[in-house]
Amino acid sequence: MKIAPTFLYQKIKDIIYPRVCCICECFNEEYICPSCYKKIEKDIKPKLDSHKDKYFAEHLYIFKYKDWVRREIIKYKFYDAAYLSDLFTKIILKNEKICSILEKYDIMIPVPIHKKRKAQRGYNQSELIAKKVANSLQNIELATDVLIKIKNNVPQSSLTKKQRIDNAKGVYKIQKQEKIKDKNIVLFDDIYTTGNTANECAKKLIENGAKSVLVFTIAKD
Repeated sequence: MKIAPTFLYQKIKDIIYPRVCCICECFNEEYICPSCYKKIEKDIKPKLDSHKDKYFAEHLYIFKYKDWVRREIIKYKFYDAAYLSDLFTKIILKNEKICSILEKYDIMIPVPIHKKRKAQRGYNQSELIAKKVANSLQNIELATDVLIKIKNNVPQSSLTKKQRIDNAKGVYKIQKQEKIKDKNIVLFDDIYTTGNTANECAKKLIENGAKSVLVFTIAKD
């Protein structure tokens, strides 16, 4: 019997780098132990905000950007912790409210990062989660080839509120416009701070034929 290469690779990786709970660091298969997951469940409070002054109508988020959520997102984005996508995906898929909202939409699009930054980091943190979520839900598909980042601008986290507005302009473009025409879009990202990045992306989607845009993030600052 042949053993699939990916399965064998994962087994070897688990031996060399055993999976541990991201909260308490005990050995655990799913990167968070049942005890810690029970503790963080109290923080899982999806909220839907309406926006009349943006190109997106609503913003759905799960957490406030603080405490363990902030720590794990920073680790996920900047410290080669792609495995944490499993934790955030699990939180999303186990919540009926979130899933019921997402399944009303046609397409999920992760906020893109520039190809140079993706090469440095090794992955797009939003794309990893969006792919797993879209593949697990009914009636929604993933699209990573529609919204493209064409300018490797300065990270928004390093700028003031005013600077972020200008920094987000002119860095995204739409290709394969026919994919989003008259479609309801979920735009997924990890953090919502000022909303400038989300609004610029939503603007491009709406201007190119999307029917509506819901911004969905793990956390809101």
